[in-house]
Amino acid sequence: MSLSYACGTSDLPLLPDTIGQNLEDTAARLPDHEVLVSCHQGIRFTYAQFNQAVDGLATGLHAAGLRKGDRVGVWSPNRAEWALVQYATAKLGVILVNINPAYRTSELQYVLGQSGCRWLFAASQFKAADFEAMVADVRTDVPGLERAAFFGTPDWDELAATAPDPDLLRKTQAGLDFDEAINIQYTSGTTGFPKGATLTHHNILNNGYLLSVILGYGERDRICIPVPLYHCFGMVIGNLSATSSGACIVYPGEAFEPEATLRACDTERCTSLYGVPTMFIAQLGHPRFSEFDLSSLRTGIMAGSPCPIEVMKRVAAEMGIDELSIAFGMTETSPVTTIVRPDDTLEHRCSTVGQVMPHTETKIVGVGGERSGLVTPRGEAGEFLARGYPVMLGYWNDPDRTAEAIDAGGWMHTGDLATMDEDGYVRVVGRIKDMIIRGGENIYPREIEEFLYTHPSVADVQVIGVPDERYGEQLMAWIVPREGASLTDEDVREFCRAQIAHFKVPQYIKFVDGFPMTVTGKVQKFKMREVAISELGLEKAAAIATA
Repeated sequence: MSLSYACGTSDLPLLPDTIGQNLEDTAARLPDHEVLVSCHQGIRFTYAQFNQAVDGLATGLHAAGLRKGDRVGVWSPNRAEWALVQYATAKLGVILVNINPAYRTSELQYVLGQSGCRWLFAASQFKAADFEAMVADVRTDVPGLERAAFFGTPDWDELAATAPDPDLLRKTQAGLDFDEAINIQYTSGTTGFPKGATLTHHNILNNGYLLSVILGYGERDRICIPVPLYHCFGMVIGNLSATSSGACIVYPGEAFEPEATLRACDTERCTSLYGVPTMFIAQLGHPRFSEFDLSSLRTGIMAGSPCPIEVMKRVAAEMGIDELSIAFGMTETSPVTTIVRPDDTLEHRCSTVGQVMPHTETKIVGVGGERSGLVTPRGEAGEFLARGYPVMLGYWNDPDRTAEAIDAGGWMHTGDLATMDEDGYVRVVGRIKDMIIRGGENIYPREIEEFLYTHPSVADVQVIGVPDERYGEQLMAWIVPREGASLTDEDVREFCRAQIAHFKVPQYIKFVDGFPMTVTGKVQKFKMREVAISELGLEKAAAIATA
């Protein structure tokens, strides 16, 4: 019996560098090559210019008293300054604390206090949110916060204009180790306060570097990054993949906007495009889509949430991205643990999240029953676990939740349900907490979602379980119809009845314009369930189900 275990053996060694040293090496090799374009700000840097600006900011931070191990928050949408702070703190060994720009005062206060931030860098505002006012509101409740510097203000300008001190930085970097913490990213949990996944230079630099090798990045590549920098997708798969390979980073805007992203790909001749599925769907559906020249695109990554098969096919056919990869992982694993390679078949790109990353181990273990915790036979669903260089140090100052996530063998328990086939390809079938149990039948929402995506009038769909007095749970589908499509509940059920088992046909159907999501594009199914219980009057059944 073949077991669901894979080890990413590789002849390619891991980098023994810190992030700052790796940037310096690339800048020395490609000083006049562009490294960063921030379209909405009209800012461009060559590698030499960027490294010089990073050194100046790092010198200013050191002069102001920041030292290795101190925590500095960054609370901002995508801007060139975000990247400068990322690399400047890395050169000092200062731990960067990424703060979700969607956070408001209670969340901001918690993150600043829990991480012990001494400083905060932030945008002055973003959309309708006044960041300066919110920082002022929490200052008295976060006594450890000594200073807040806002981008575009004299305070920031003074720090950024500091003359670099090469001798100081050389001495400081000589005292850094690649296994030291350099980044804290707060995961958006569905219950309780966010957890601060603590990552090292070795974790995130190597994950970005190995991805750049798999995607074939080099100095001719230009990566369009509309995903948020506060998340691993932006700062690791985006920034670190670029600077470890000599590619150029392109920010189309402060936050995702489909037309701005299409324009950036066109005018900057981007070769790679990142996004979560909803971003690709929005671009494909944009009324001006056909006006943009996307012929330079060759590759990219779709991640962050399950990737619909039909969307993947349209990206290849209509955007010309023939080498689009599906990446899978989580913040706690830096983030990518499996990926679809560029030379994989269309079937693998459309129906799996690929094979194990180099220098990483993965396995799938049983959930419940006699084989709970034991490695499953190939093809059998269970919880996906990962081990190796990408696994975080732990949750910041939270040993109990760290012990719940990382077992004694060093395996990270992801909470994802998956299968592994005979060739090592992984298929994600859902989350343990999202699995629906209807009358004793285990149903994986992902399977139903993939099926409904094949309906010509369905643009996007999410399936959840809602409480039911008789069966325990029933299926509910939230559907975003294609523009101009006429679709009814009965149309959907009739489409299902002839092709899938009766117990997989959704009992409830809700047509919507979109889904509740995190800023990184992850669908918040728990919020959908709360709305459904209220709208459908299922409070009594919910009380039974949770008794």
